[in-house]
Amino acid sequence: MTSAILDYVEKALLKSDPPQMRIGDTIDVHVSIIEGEKERVQIFNGVVIAMSGRGINATFTVRRIVANQGVERIFPLHSPRVIKVETRRHGKVRRAKLYYLRDRIGKARRLKERRVVSTKRSTAHGKQSDNNHKTPAASAPPESMKAVQVAGEPA
Repeated sequence: MTSAILDYVEKALLKSDPPQMRIGDTIDVHVSIIEGEKERVQIFNGVVIAMSGRGINATFTVRRIVANQGVERIFPLHSPRVIKVETRRHGKVRRAKLYYLRDRIGKARRLKERRVVSTKRSTAHGKQSDNNHKTPAASAPPESMKAVQVAGEPA
């Protein structure tokens, strides 16, 4: 009985579209900060080194370096304070927890980039473009969109 009630309450608090990220991704977390009467958005960028929990208890840990000091912050995935999560880079990793990055210094801290298959096609200049190159037959309107010719009017 209590489990059903807890599930009902938790379901209402879950985000409908949780952020999509994986371990090793470099992300920007937009967090709402309240200072006195003012509210502002602060961006915390770093590498996702751990994810744990599930449901309403899901959290992710982000690590960044500030003034040669490692700073880790644990964010609840479904928190209303976490406004947006943007993925900047996809890291190639073979571990579920990247705690070994705590001991790395300098370039050894970097992760190789994981190639992500995109629906957009890149051009020769490195820019992204949609597949907007249509053939003349493809640019013609479909049969249902063609105008109906009324009898007695010129075509």
